[in-house]
Amino acid sequence: MKNFILILVFGILPFGLKAQSIPPYQGKEPILKDLSLYRKLIQKDSDQALVNLKTFIPGLKLDIRYATRNNFMNAKMYKEARAYLRRPAAIALKRASEQLAPKGLGFIIYDAYRPYSITVKFYALVHDSDFVASPRYGSKHNRGCAIDLGLYSLKTGKILEMPTGFDSFSKKAASAYDSLPPIEIRDRAILSDILVKNGFHPIKTEWWHFDFNDWKSFPPVDISFEELETKP
Repeated sequence: MKNFILILVFGILPFGLKAQSIPPYQGKEPILKDLSLYRKLIQKDSDQALVNLKTFIPGLKLDIRYATRNNFMNAKMYKEARAYLRRPAAIALKRASEQLAPKGLGFIIYDAYRPYSITVKFYALVHDSDFVASPRYGSKHNRGCAIDLGLYSLKTGKILEMPTGFDSFSKKAASAYDSLPPIEIRDRAILSDILVKNGFHPIKTEWWHFDFNDWKSFPPVDISFEELETKP
C-alpha cells in the first residue's frame, strides 16, 4: 500500500507542493554553505576536499539521474551531471574500481555528493524518511560520503542485471531481498562485496546505496557543483 501511495504522490502532486512541515536542521555540525570557508577547510585538511570522480577514476561511467528528468522527482535537480566524494572515500572507490577491472567490470555512478538543499527538496515531495533522508540531520550524501552505483561490463558497456532500477521504491530494492533470479543476486553480491572490502557499507533499503565508513569525519555541505568547479 505504501508503494502505491508513493506512486500516486509522484504522479499527481506538482513539484514542491509538500514543502510545508520541513523539519529544521538539528545536526551537531553546521552545514557548510560558503565556498570560501570550504576552501579554507581543505587548505587545512586535504581529506575534506570533494573530488570529481570522473576525472579521478579511469573507466568510471556516469548516469547522474538527478541531472535529468529520469528520476523519482520527475525534475532536473542538478544543472550538471557530476559526481563527487570526499578524498578518502574517492581513494577507496578508486581502489575498488582497480580490483574490479581484472574481472572486466566497472562502476556506473547514479549519484554521490548531494547538496543539502537538494535533500530538502526530496523530502518536501516524498515526506517519508524511509525512502529519503530527513533534513533534520541531512544525508550522508550531503557529507560527500555516500555513493549510489551499479556495475557495467567494460567490454560491452552493458549494465549488469540488478534486482531493480536505481531509486526504485519496490521491496525488491532491499539489499537482502532474496526472492530474485540467481543472476541478480550474484551481481548484487559482486557490487556489495567489493565495496565492503574497501571501506563502505550497504543500507537495508537500497541495493545501490553505500556509505563510507568514516562519514562522521565530514560535515554536511550545501555547495553547488558549479561552485565546486570554479577556480579560486
